[in-house]
Formats: sequence, C-alpha cells, structure tokens
Amino acid sequence: MVGAAGGVGQTGVTEVYTAASAVAIPTIRTVAADLAARADFDLDSIADLRMAVDDTCTRLVRVAARDATLSCCFAVRFERIEVIAEVDVKEIMDPLPRGSFSWWVLRCLADEVTALVLPGKTGQGGRVCIILVKRALTAGLL
Repeated sequence: MVGAAGGVGQTGVTEVYTAASAVAIPTIRTVAADLAARADFDLDSIADLRMAVDDTCTRLVRVAARDATLSCCFAVRFERIEVIAEVDVKEIMDPLPRGSFSWWVLRCLADEVTALVLPGKTGQGGRVCIILVKRALTAGLL
C-alpha cells in the first residue's frame, strides 16, 4: 500500500494490491471507509462508498482469471474520492451491463460509475476496470 504516514491529508493516492479473492474484500472496504472518514465525508457518504467498493470488488473477483491480482487505487481529493478497481480476466465480458440491477445499485451509491473492458493480446483475455467517484456532501464546507 502506498500513502502518506499518519493520514491522507488534503489529497493523496492510496493503492492496494491483493489476490483476487473474496477474503480480501473486507480489508479493501475498510480502506475505502477510512480514507473517506479522514477526508471528512459525512457518515452516509462513507457508508455508500463502503458498499459501492464492496460491490465493485465482489463483481471483479467473480470474473477474475485464476491467480489474478485485484488492484484498487483510491485518489482522495478535497471534495471527492475516485476509486479505480481492476482485475485481469480470462474471457472478455461486460462486468456491469448498463440497465442491470447491479448497475442501478452502484449508480445509487456512487456519483459516477464507469466500467471498461480492455482487451488483451489475441487469445489472452484482458482487463476489466470499474471506476467509481463519490463526492462529499460537505464539499462546500471544506
């Protein structure tokens, strides 16, 4: 994990790399909540971000290639947190079809949601990336 000791401060980037396993998801969810709390997000926004990160990581772990690494990058800004979660996949597929129930849930929890599928070399799967943005309700007060 990369980050400033003693807290995030006003801006910063924290990266987490782990095996694409459901066992690691609670830790990633806790990192998201901690970063949001340190950035003075209100309790509802912290809970929403925690649930959105949990759902995103769960979805990525389900489609991950065997022995893949799940990476999560948290970019903390004055008024928002951007989360980029990605994993290598064996087969290219849309991890979050628009109009699906999962898409709707993430859209309710995060302010912006983007899903990207990056093809690999011919015959070699690719990479799936889900990007979340959560804004602080108190952004105008910071």
